Amino acid sequence: IFPVDELAASYMKEHSTRTYKVYEADADAVYDEEYTIDLGMLRPTVAFPHLPENTKTIDEIIEEIKIDQVVIGSCTNGRLKDLREAAKILRGRKVAEGVRCIVIPATQQIYLDAMAEGLVADFINAGAVVSTPTCGPCLGGHMGVLSDGEWAISTTNRNFVGRMGPTSSMIILASPAVAAASAVTGVVTDPASL
Repeated sequence: IFPVDELAASYMKEHSTRTYKVYEADADAVYDEEYTIDLGMLRPTVAFPHLPENTKTIDEIIEEIKIDQVVIGSCTNGRLKDLREAAKILRGRKVAEGVRCIVIPATQQIYLDAMAEGLVADFINAGAVVSTPTCGPCLGGHMGVLSDGEWAISTTNRNFVGRMGPTSSMIILASPAVAAASAVTGVVTDPASL
């Protein structure tokens, strides 16, 4: 059980009018194991084709992997904080030549907030295109469907065979920061290197 903190309570107040129940561990609970994870020590991790659990840290990638397309956002990783993170990396930079970069806010409200904050201008000035919130490249529906043999890095949540186009296309799942950095360099990139 993850304890409910003020951030979670604030989110619920902002996004819901329904009452909710907070579940907490019993004061005398006994645990088989306890894990402490220093999140500051985690390295960016990407998921290679064709399963979300086929992961490697950015440091474990040996070969340079050229990217044809970058998808930032969608219903997964299209929150305002995700767009802020990507825009911070793209601001003042350009998407690499030959790379398509598509940004999809998760909701209309996030789209409006991103416009108000100037994030949409940052994306457009970098050479990305910004779509309205919709299903699209993530499921191979439209706008951003890959061609034979193309590689994409995407902040969406699935990278199964044929998910974004032909079965010969490849999808790497990544965070908004890794995706944005990769859009700038044209290869899978650690954002800290920029």
